Amino acid sequence: QVQLVESGGGLVQPGGSVRLSCAASGRTFNRYALAWFRRTPGKEREFVAATRWTGGTMYEVDYADSVKGRFIISRDNAKNTIYLQMTGLQSADTAIYYCAFTNSIRLVTDVSDFDYWGQGTQVTVSP
Repeated sequence: QVQLVESGGGLVQPGGSVRLSCAASGRTFNRYALAWFRRTPGKEREFVAATRWTGGTMYEVDYADSVKGRFIISRDNAKNTIYLQMTGLQSADTAIYYCAFTNSIRLVTDVSDFDYWGQGTQVTVSP
């Protein structure tokens, strides 16, 4: 059974930084894409960032336009963990952040492409 457990959320001031972690278990994730999504009240879950290991030290990544240049997704295959380093946080980044895993070996970004989801971690950006 695949399990994804997020951690690292909390209250952050505007302009601040926070790092989210997602520990995955239940299978080997190396070849597959993992991603971060977020959801704000009244809105659909939206893509934030995704990563896929392509071999050696090479990774393929993709970001939503709204977070490019501010967020960095990374992964540690040895620990089956992905991270989301968030900087320059804005009130618009306030959301529940979800980790997601797909059985696809392509770098996909649509909600429907992902097979497993974590419970989410709240990030609140406020003075």
